[in-house]
Parts: sequence; structure tokens; C-alpha cells
Amino acid sequence: MKLIVKRIHTYFYRYSVAFFFLLVWPVLYFLSRNRTRYRYINGLRRFIIFCSTAISGIFFNVDYEAPVDWKRTYIICGNHTSNLDVSAINLAVKNNHCFIGKEELLSNLVLGFFFRTIDITVNRESKISSFKAFKKAAERVKDGVSVVIFPEATIPEVYPPELYPFKSGAFRLAIELKVPVIPVTSINTWKVLWDTGSEYGSRPGICDIFVHKPIETAHLTIDDADGLRDEVHGIIKKKLERA
Repeated sequence: MKLIVKRIHTYFYRYSVAFFFLLVWPVLYFLSRNRTRYRYINGLRRFIIFCSTAISGIFFNVDYEAPVDWKRTYIICGNHTSNLDVSAINLAVKNNHCFIGKEELLSNLVLGFFFRTIDITVNRESKISSFKAFKKAAERVKDGVSVVIFPEATIPEVYPPELYPFKSGAFRLAIELKVPVIPVTSINTWKVLWDTGSEYGSRPGICDIFVHKPIETAHLTIDDADGLRDEVHGIIKKKLERA
């Protein structure tokens, strides 16, 4: 019975997202017609996230290790245990940003719109696709847009989720472009909604998110990419263990 209620909650949350997306669809469509207006799309995405999660009883508690200068551009790397991680980072990051995500999301009603406009898709099985995705990401960074990457490249298949090893692409990109990396720890979103919620459903609750202080990369070389990757992985793992 408890699982049935949790699955009903998942459907309620999903339909809430769709409702608020369709509510602002005319404005989103207008903004999507011209790339110079793309920077305003993130604001509406935050509106959709805030309304759909709040009405579902899901809230986010975001703590910052140190003040962040959101006038700068960053590569933002977080652990990934839930679809809510995307929502959490959208609310936590205060500048213009985009996500890199798997191309299968293009078929999703809501996510598909954002991945056809401000976000970047990648076929993780294709080296050519990955190369093109990171090339686009580099262009976005040069245009002053922060890039959000989940370096685990997937949501862990085990429950409770474990922190998977990180891939190094995001950290090579940060070093090449000389932009700081911000680690973000999603502490307990999986307890509210694990993965897509299809298996265990979801529930109202508070998701705790910790934004670590930026790590500068200006002094690093490409040879330091693996070390930076391991440093960020260690920071997030330590925070999860303490939590």
C-alpha cells in the first residue's frame, strides 16, 4: 500500500511538471525562436521546477561552503542519484547555465525542449558524439554560460546508490578553458525520489544540497586532469560519508 501511494505521488509530480511547462509554453516558444533570447529560458525553467516541486511537497535546502561569484563562468560537477538533482542544481546555480545529458532525453516532453535549445545532448556510446558535445560545451563556456556535467555519466543502478567513479572529460574541459570547477553534493535526493521514481516511487520531503567552494584551474595543465577528477570525487564522497 505504501509503495502504491509513493507511485501515485510520482505521477502527480510528473504531471505537475508537465502542467507548469505547458502553462509557460507560449513564452518558451517565443524565447526559443531567437538564440539571443536563450538566456531567459533558464528563468522559466526555475519557475517550472519551483512550482512543480512545491506543489508536490518537495523542497530544496541549499548550503554554500563559501560565497560564489556568479558573474564568473564555471564547470559544475555533481553526483547523480535522482532526476531531482537537475532541479536542485537549477535552483542552486544563480548564473546562466546549461546541462550535458544523454540524447534519449530528447523524447521527453519537457526535457526534450530544453535539450533542443539551451542544453547539450550526447550519445555516451559514441566517441564522436562525446567530442561534439564537449566542443559545444567549450563554445558555451566561452560565451559566458556555465556547464553542468554529472561525471558519473549515469545514475547508479544499485539502491541505495553508491558514488561511481568519475569520467575525466569535464575536468579536462575546465583545465583547457581555465575556468573553475564547482563540486555539488546531492546528499539525499534519492530518498525523496531515486532515479526516475519508476521503481520505488517518490514522496514529499526536503532535499539537502551542498555547493562546495570553487576549485581554480588556471594553474593546472592537462596532465593534472585525472588529479582534479579524483580531488572532486573525494570532496563529494567525503561529504556523503559525513552526511
